[in-house]
Amino acid sequence: MRPPSFGRDVKTLARKLIIGRDKYFSDDSFNSEGRKVFEELARMLVFEHPYYKKRVREVRRKGDFTTFIKLAEVILGEEEVKTLLSTTMNQPYDERRSSP
Repeated sequence: MRPPSFGRDVKTLARKLIIGRDKYFSDDSFNSEGRKVFEELARMLVFEHPYYKKRVREVRRKGDFTTFIKLAEVILGEEEVKTLLSTTMNQPYDERRSSP
């Protein structure tokens, strides 16, 4: 059985939340802007793959970065998430702030 394929917009929003961690998370939890981006991602994800609704609900309830990363690993794959995390952690603070 093939792994599910996720839409381009879902993947883009997941990347946006990881790359813009400083912008979308405060104290390791979604801030208001991060919540907006995640809700858009969640809406599209559940529309495409309704069986991920339980996992989306868990991310909504906990609202922390670690729980979101678990979902992002399903969407993007573990390797891409690790690459994005290592890339954002190696950038100077000012460059991370100006990320899209």
